[in-house]
Amino acid sequence: MKSPVSDTGGWTFLSNHTHVLVCLARNPEQVLREVAQQVGITERAVQRIVAELESGGVIRRERLGRRNHYELNLDVPLRHPLERHCTVGELLRAVTAPAQE
Repeated sequence: MKSPVSDTGGWTFLSNHTHVLVCLARNPEQVLREVAQQVGITERAVQRIVAELESGGVIRRERLGRRNHYELNLDVPLRHPLERHCTVGELLRAVTAPAQE
C-alpha cells in the first residue's frame, strides 16, 4: 500500500486519528478498508483508532444491516492541554472547509 504522504517526506501536521475522523465525517458509512486506503495505514490500525475514538466518546458506531454507521460527537473537546479549548467539531470545520480563493 502506497501511503498518501510518501511524496511529502513522510510526515503530516495532523495525526492518523484526525485523518480517520475526517474520512468518517465526510462519509459516515464508509467501510474501514476504504478509510485505511485514504489515510495510508492498515485496516487494523484504523480499527484500533476507531475503538479509541469510540471509547473516548468522540464517535458512536451503529450497526445498519451488514455495515456500520459512525456518528461523530462534535462537542467533545480535543484531548491535549494545548488544544483543549477547541472541540472536535471546530477542528473538523477547519480541516474540511473548502479552500479560500
